[in-house]
Amino acid sequence: MYVDKPARVRAQVTAPGLRAMKARGERIVALTAYDYSFACLVEAAGVDFVLVGDSLGMVVQGRPTTLPVTVDDMVYHCAAVARGLQRALLVADLPFLSDVDAATAVRNGGRLLAEGGARMVKIEGAGHRLAAIEAMVGHGIPVCAHLGLTPQSVHALGGYRTQGRDEAAARAILEQAHAVERAGASALVLECVPDALAATISAELAIPTIGIGSGPGCDGQVLVSYDMLGITPGPRPSFSHDFLADGGSIAAAIKAYADAVRAGSFPPARDPA
Repeated sequence: MYVDKPARVRAQVTAPGLRAMKARGERIVALTAYDYSFACLVEAAGVDFVLVGDSLGMVVQGRPTTLPVTVDDMVYHCAAVARGLQRALLVADLPFLSDVDAATAVRNGGRLLAEGGARMVKIEGAGHRLAAIEAMVGHGIPVCAHLGLTPQSVHALGGYRTQGRDEAAARAILEQAHAVERAGASALVLECVPDALAATISAELAIPTIGIGSGPGCDGQVLVSYDMLGITPGPRPSFSHDFLADGGSIAAAIKAYADAVRAGSFPPARDPA
C-alpha cells in the first residue's frame, strides 16, 4: 500500500535561533499579526518573527494610541495568532503599565506564554525595565527589548518622532542597547533611530536587532502588517511601503516583503539627517 510521506516541517524559529541567524548573516523577517487568518498567511510566506503588537489598539481597535490595550487584549489576540503558526517565533507585547515592576512583568509575561501561546515577550524601554528583563529571563521567559521611539511613552516623548538625533541622545540609546543585552534580552527592536546609530548598535551587539524606520543596517526588519498592505486609515509611516500595490494579493505582498528584506532591498538607505 502506498502511503504519502508527511510534508517536511521546517524547524521552529527560537530565541537562540535568532542569534544564530545573525551569526550566519541571515536577515530576519518580522511582521505583525493580530488574528488566525493573517497568521496563516505570514506563516505560509516564511516570516521568521511574528509580533502581536499593542499596535492592535490603533489598527484593530481604532484607538489614538497603544495605551488603552490591556493584557487580556494581548492574550486574546496572541492565542488567535498562535493557532495559525508552526515555524515562526510568536512574540507578544507587554502593554502599557504591565511591567511596572519585575514581579508584575513576570506575571504578565507568563500569561502571554501560558495563555496566549507566545514564545517571547517584548518590553519597551530600559531603566527599571532592566530588572524586569532579568526577572523574566530568570523565570524562563525569553525577552525582546525595544528602544528608540517607544510608543507607550508617546506623551513623554512629545509625539511619534525619530529618537537619538543628537550626540547625547544617540549615546544614551547605545548605552541602553548594551544594558538590555546584559540583562538577558534575546533580541532588540530599534524603532525610528538614525540609520547610522542603528547600524552601530547592530554591529556592537551579539543579539539581533530588528529595525522599524531605522534603516537597512539592522539584522532584520519589522513592519505593522496593515501599513505594509496600505490599509491603515489615514497617513502611514514614511518608512513603510505598500507591498499590496506591488503584489496584487495579500499573500503575494507578504512574500514580496519577505523577499525584499532578505535581499536587502528593503528598507532603502536614507540620507543622513
